[in-house]
Amino acid sequence: MKILRLGHAMYVFTTANGKKYLIDPFFDMNPGCPEEYQSEEFLSSIAGVLLTHGHFDHVSGLEKFREYNPNALVIAQYELAMILMQKGFQNIYPINLGGSFAFSDLKATMVQAKHTSSYGETEGLPIYAGESAGYILNFLDDQTVYFSGDTALMLDMKLFQAVYEPSIAILSCSGQFTMGPAEAAYAVRHLLDVKYVIPSHTFPSRESATSVETFDQLIQAFPVVGNMIGRDGELAELLAQEESTKVVLIGYGEEIIL
Repeated sequence: MKILRLGHAMYVFTTANGKKYLIDPFFDMNPGCPEEYQSEEFLSSIAGVLLTHGHFDHVSGLEKFREYNPNALVIAQYELAMILMQKGFQNIYPINLGGSFAFSDLKATMVQAKHTSSYGETEGLPIYAGESAGYILNFLDDQTVYFSGDTALMLDMKLFQAVYEPSIAILSCSGQFTMGPAEAAYAVRHLLDVKYVIPSHTFPSRESATSVETFDQLIQAFPVVGNMIGRDGELAELLAQEESTKVVLIGYGEEIIL
């Protein structure tokens, strides 16, 4: 399995069959997404899109999918799915917590996350978009990934490990709007039993951003992003002595194989 990181919380998984699945598309004001991954050629190669919740930094990229790949199947929590349908998006498939959708080589199960969810909050009054979620990604003849989405620390993670047995966890750890590095480290030590953990929901520095201009625009519009820079390294330091779990740091625009 290949894992490509395109932003603070946007990832693309490429299976052994070459199919690509993208979680939480965010392009506008994303300082971590290289231009080449915003092209029609790349976006038209995506077989499925999974949404964790409706905040703009997780769904604003859907507009580009509507333009370049309108037939890509979009999996979303029920209320968010209904909003998107009313906005004219096509091929939306609603599920809810505990529900699953089976692609040809991926079974995606929606699980709990402790976070809020709204839609359109940067355009006017926020619209309630149901509950936030994470996913269990069970790839055919490959590893199982727990994608936490934006979440606080919660005991449900222990249940996810017992039921689904993921070997990889992609955990939010930025603080401010999700759990921080200390809470994510606790989850790895006491709630999960994974071989690899990938820190998530962290932003690049100005030096590591793929677009300095976009980084400056984002910081000017949302200064709180400054609190979420470099937290990946903090989680790696906290888990440096762990023998059973390896912290894997993925750069923005970098693809790894696990």
